Amino acid sequence: MKIKIAIPSKGRISNPAIAILEKAGLRLKDSGNRKLFSKTHNADIDVMFARAADIPSYVEDGVVDMGITGLDLIKENSADVEILADLDFGSTSLVLASPEDSDINSIDDLKSGVVVATEFPNITNSYLMANGIEARIVELSGSTEIAPFIGVADIIADLTSTGTTLKMNHLKIIDNILDSSIKLIANTKSYKQKKNLIENVKISMKGVIDADRKKLLMMNVSSVNLETIKSLMPAMAGPTVSKVLSDKEDTVAIQAVVDEEKVFNLVHSLKNAGARDILVVPIERII
Repeated sequence: MKIKIAIPSKGRISNPAIAILEKAGLRLKDSGNRKLFSKTHNADIDVMFARAADIPSYVEDGVVDMGITGLDLIKENSADVEILADLDFGSTSLVLASPEDSDINSIDDLKSGVVVATEFPNITNSYLMANGIEARIVELSGSTEIAPFIGVADIIADLTSTGTTLKMNHLKIIDNILDSSIKLIANTKSYKQKKNLIENVKISMKGVIDADRKKLLMMNVSSVNLETIKSLMPAMAGPTVSKVLSDKEDTVAIQAVVDEEKVFNLVHSLKNAGARDILVVPIERII
């Protein structure tokens, strides 16, 4: 039984999606050429390259069994899919924004009949309707920021990560519609029929994400310093301690998974507390 996974062919999602797949053990054979399809080094799993916006529909319709795409695109397509995991990248927000010199400072200032330019007409209209606002939606495929300044719309609904681009274009955020990030999704029928293989893919990819920005610390410690060392060690489930066979002294080996940003200070604290032979080891996956 085989499965097919759709990943974006280009854009900000594409390279991180490929990187996670390959770190999960699903190295692509044809990714350099970016053909429509690529086999992986697992004979049961193939990859299809597609537009990120099309992936929710492809997954829902069963064209592919799984896909990697943004929550914003899943919601915009009202796609009936299984959301298996958040892939912990591509965080962004769909916001309403008005010109800086506009009297529209919040959603409470919007009146029915307001004209909104956006690449996300369905999400935007649903949100405004839920807030009692009947708007005229102008669907654009790009350069949404310019719409209020050329008379196309009163406000816009657009994606932003930091708000910098909006500020550069003299726009202010007046409301947040949706927080989005990149999701691993599956076709509902495929998930029932091929659950074991789909779950294996999910677990492997989640293992890569969980291992990101973490390191394995390993060291030797004299038993007399063990409690001090243990008190310094932040670990997922407490450090692992094992006996070291040595004729010189009573020594134990300690290992623990720690956050990468804590390693610099922690290593020096551990050394000062009596740890030696300290190793900092990268982690590929945590299952």
